[in-house]
Amino acid sequence: MYPQDVDRESGCRLPLPRREQLDDVGQRIYDDLADPKSGTIRGLRGPGGILLHSPELSRRTRPLNRYLRHEAGLGARVRELAILTTARELNRQFEWAAHEPEAIRECISLEIIEVIKHRRDSSGLDAADAIVIELGREIFGARRDDVRYFRASFTAVRPSGFGRSRSPHGQLCRHSRTPDRLRHAARSRSAPPLPPL
Repeated sequence: MYPQDVDRESGCRLPLPRREQLDDVGQRIYDDLADPKSGTIRGLRGPGGILLHSPELSRRTRPLNRYLRHEAGLGARVRELAILTTARELNRQFEWAAHEPEAIRECISLEIIEVIKHRRDSSGLDAADAIVIELGREIFGARRDDVRYFRASFTAVRPSGFGRSRSPHGQLCRHSRTPDRLRHAARSRSAPPLPPL
């Protein structure tokens, strides 16, 4: 069930570009996104498909996204906690719908997911999980960076990894604005997966 202004094939306001209309770089990216083994969560129906309207932008952003998600040394748990927290604080339905199942695959409990989804108190959680959640809430919910979470995240990851620890939040914020602006629909949901803010 899609809103009237959403293209059924792309899942957003813009239709997917046709492969044959893309240059060589765009066609390689298209093929990678269409490949179920490529490691993308939504393939052509995600932000990657939208970015194909600008193959050069797609070519430049994909390596950064891949680095931050898989090579920055944060681990899948931190990544998915940061993504869910950022999606919740920015009310990004598409991101939440795509990453909630991914978080479950990374052994993030339903209890933790509910804490994030409903903005419940995180003090009873493991300290490392709570730091990621509270830092995201401070940055994107309160729009500030409380010194307690700054120090805790700095201490938890050491100075050499500090910038990386904040990167999943920032990367998602940048990345999620594209689907949001183009009204990317959360696939196979009759109602939005996140409750209202």
